[in-house]
Order: sequence, then C-alpha cells, then structure tokens
Amino acid sequence: MTTTRKRGKLPARYAAIVSPLVLSLLMTFIVSFISTLKSLGPQPNLPSVWLTAWGLSRLVAFPTLLLVLPAVRRIVGWLCELPAR
Repeated sequence: MTTTRKRGKLPARYAAIVSPLVLSLLMTFIVSFISTLKSLGPQPNLPSVWLTAWGLSRLVAFPTLLLVLPAVRRIVGWLCELPAR
C-alpha cells in the first residue's frame, strides 16, 4: 500500500521573495563558475574555490535583487507595453 503525499506550496504572498532568491541562486551559480574558471583555469581545487566564490556572490546577489527589483519593474513597464487587465 503506497500513499502519495502532495507537496505543500508556499502562499502566493511569498513569490516576491522566492523569485529573487531562486534567480540569485541560479545566476550566481553559473556566473561564479564561469568567472572562477576563466581566472584560474582548470585545476584540481577549482570546485572548492568556485563554491567559496559562489557563496560570497550569493550573499551579495539576493539582497541586491530585493533592492533593485522595484526599479527594474518600473523600467520594464516603461520599455514594454503590458497586457491589459
């Protein structure tokens, strides 16, 4: 007998925090790897150095996104025609 348990979701009000959090995690993960690889080249300690750089950049990126996201939304609204509601 197997029971499937449905994963609960966060309420919609958390989307304004979760979206920049996920974006900062993914972007810093990729960008820090490229930057670290370009700086050091392939070497045995690359994963260690990269994950350290990623952790630091993630700490900076998330609060930065929270601060600049309202301005970005205004700029996008100025540049793009938004659909009628």
